[in-house]
Amino acid sequence: MSTQVFNKFRLSLLAMTVIFSLSACDGDDGTAGIDGAAGIDGAAGIDGATGIDGAAGIDGTNGVDGTDGVDGTDAAIVVTSTTPVLTRLATVPAGAEVTGAFLSEEGDLFFNVQHPSDANSEVDSVNGKAYNKGTVGVLRGVNFNNLPETIVDSPVPESDFERQTVISALGEYQILGQTNDTFTDLGAKGLAKGLGVHYGIVSGDKIIENNAPDFNGFVSTGEGEGYLFTNWESYPGGMSRMKIEKDSFGSWSVTDAIMINFDDVAGTAANCFGSVSPWGTPLTSEEWIVNTNVNSTTSPSWNDPLNTNTDGIEALTAPDFPNPYRYGYIAEVTKATSDEPIVVKHFAIGRYEHENSTVMPDRRTVYASQDDTGGVLFKFIADTPEDLSSGTLFGAKLAQDIGSSDPATTGFDVTWVELARGDNATIEAWVSEYDGIGTDDYVEGKSSYMTLEDVQAWADGDATYPSVENGGSEVTAGLPMDDRAAFLESRQAAKMKGATAEWRKLEGISINHDRALEAVGGEEAVADEDVAEAFIYFGIADIDKTMIDNEGDIQLTARVKDCGGVYRSKLEENYNIARIEPVIMGGTYRSSLTGAERCDVNQLSQPDNVIVMKDGRIIIGEDGFQENNTLWMYDPK
Repeated sequence: MSTQVFNKFRLSLLAMTVIFSLSACDGDDGTAGIDGAAGIDGAAGIDGATGIDGAAGIDGTNGVDGTDGVDGTDAAIVVTSTTPVLTRLATVPAGAEVTGAFLSEEGDLFFNVQHPSDANSEVDSVNGKAYNKGTVGVLRGVNFNNLPETIVDSPVPESDFERQTVISALGEYQILGQTNDTFTDLGAKGLAKGLGVHYGIVSGDKIIENNAPDFNGFVSTGEGEGYLFTNWESYPGGMSRMKIEKDSFGSWSVTDAIMINFDDVAGTAANCFGSVSPWGTPLTSEEWIVNTNVNSTTSPSWNDPLNTNTDGIEALTAPDFPNPYRYGYIAEVTKATSDEPIVVKHFAIGRYEHENSTVMPDRRTVYASQDDTGGVLFKFIADTPEDLSSGTLFGAKLAQDIGSSDPATTGFDVTWVELARGDNATIEAWVSEYDGIGTDDYVEGKSSYMTLEDVQAWADGDATYPSVENGGSEVTAGLPMDDRAAFLESRQAAKMKGATAEWRKLEGISINHDRALEAVGGEEAVADEDVAEAFIYFGIADIDKTMIDNEGDIQLTARVKDCGGVYRSKLEENYNIARIEPVIMGGTYRSSLTGAERCDVNQLSQPDNVIVMKDGRIIIGEDGFQENNTLWMYDPK
C-alpha cells in the first residue's frame, strides 16, 4: 500500500487501541447491576485491575457503550479504507500499453490498446472482435465529468477472457477502429488504404500497418459529435482523423475517416503523444530518436553508410538520404475540421525526442517533455497568443531538496535557463542547409552535421563557428555564430547552458484548462467551485539511469526505479512553475523478481500519460511490463 494509506491505517490502529481502552474502562465501572450487563467488557477487565478506569464509569450506561466501542474499532478501519488512493478504472489486453487517454469537454473518455499481443483471440460481447490489433476506443455509457467519489476497482485479470480483453470498472469499452480498418460501409468516406497504414511519399508503396495508436485528441463540432485525431507511433509516423457521432443511447459511430497528409512537411517520425491546443488544433509529437545521446562524446554521423540507424525513415524520403534535422518537432494540425487539414512543424519549440507538449490558458506558454535518457524539461513562450511559429525556448534547471533522495518525498526547485528566441522560417532555412547530405559525403572522424564543438562554441558565446580542423562542421565552419544550436540540437544546447539534462522517460504533461484559468488567470471557469490553485502534472515511466547515478542535479535512490511515478507543479503567475514535487510513486522496485512481479500489480507500474479531470482527480495510463497494464484514477485530495 502507499505511504499515505499505510499511515492512515496506522492511525486507525491507534484509534482502535484508544477506543478499546476507553471501552474497557467503562466496562469496569459498576457495582450497579446495569454495569454488570456490560460485563462483556470484563474480558477487558484486565485493565480493571488497575482501578484507573473507574473514573470514566460515572454513568453506568457507558458500560453498554463500551461494548459498542469495540465495534467502533472496526468502523474506524472501514472509514479509512473506503476512499482509495488509486482506483483501477480499466485493464488492457495482454501485451498492450494504455495510450491515448483523452477526456472530452462532455466527459467522454477515449483511450487506446497499443500493440497488443497478436495471440489474443478472445472476443467480447460488446464489439464482437478480438484485441490482436492496435485499437482505438471509448468508454461509453459514463460521464467522467460527473463521477461518484468512490468507485469499485475493476478486477485484476485472472481468466483468459479477462487477460485478452478490456475490462472496465465503469461503462463499456467500445471499439471505434482497429489497425487496417477500411470502413468500406462508408463508401467514398471510408479509408481504402487502411487505418494506421503508412505509405512512402515518393514511392507510394505501403511501408507499415501500424499497430501502435498513441495520442487521441477530440475536436468537437457540436453536442455528441466531432473529430477524433489519433497518432500512430512508428517509423514513419502518422495521424488518423475519424468523424464520430454519439446516439441517444451513448453509442458512437464513425461517419468519415482519413489519414492526415504529412507530405508537405517531409513526413513525420514516430508520432507519439500530443494534446489539443486551447484554440482547437491537435499538436502531434515526433519522438524519432536521432542519436542525441546527452552523454555522447562524439558528434553525430547519421550518414555513416555502415550505421545509418534511421529506423526505416529512408522509405519516407527515398531516394535521397533523409535530413535528420527535418524530424523531431511538434507539428500542429491547423484547419483541423476542414476537408484538407494543413500541417505546420514548429521548429521554434526545439528538436528532441518529443513526448508531449501542452499549451497553458494564456495561449502562449508551452511545456514540453523529452522522452529519453538524460532528457530536459522545456518551456516555450510564444511571441503571440495562438501562434507557435515564433518565441523563446527555455530549459529547466533543477535544485534537489537538500538531504532528501527518496523519490516519494523529494522535490526540486526550478529555475529557467533561456536558450534562444527563434521563428519557424529562420530555423527551417538553417535546416535546409543540411538537405542533400548523403552517405557519399561521410568522412571518418568528421561530421556533416552540427558537432559538439559547434554547440559548445555557441554556448560559450563565440563569434564564429569552429573550423573543421577544430572539430566544426563543414556546413558552418568559420561562419558567424547564430542560434541554430538551440533549435537543432536542443538537448545538448540546454545542457551546455546549464539546464538539467537528467530526466529519464519524461512522459505526459497535463493540466485541466478551466481550473488553471481560474486559479492563475483569475477567470471564473469552474462551476460551483472556487479554485485557489491549479497544478500541471508530469508522468515519469522510469526513475532510473541518469536519475539515480549519484551525479548532477538529480540524485535519487533506486527504490522506485522502473516502477516510475507522477510529479506535479503549482502553476504560478504567468503560468510559470518554480517547483516540482512527487505526487504518487509506483511500489518499491524488486530487482530480485522478474516480469510483472517487479512492480506491485496494485500500484503504478511505469505511468506514461496523465490527464486532469474537472474535479481535480487525475487519470494515469500505464506503459509498463505488467501482464495487463492499467488505466488508473488517482485522487490527490
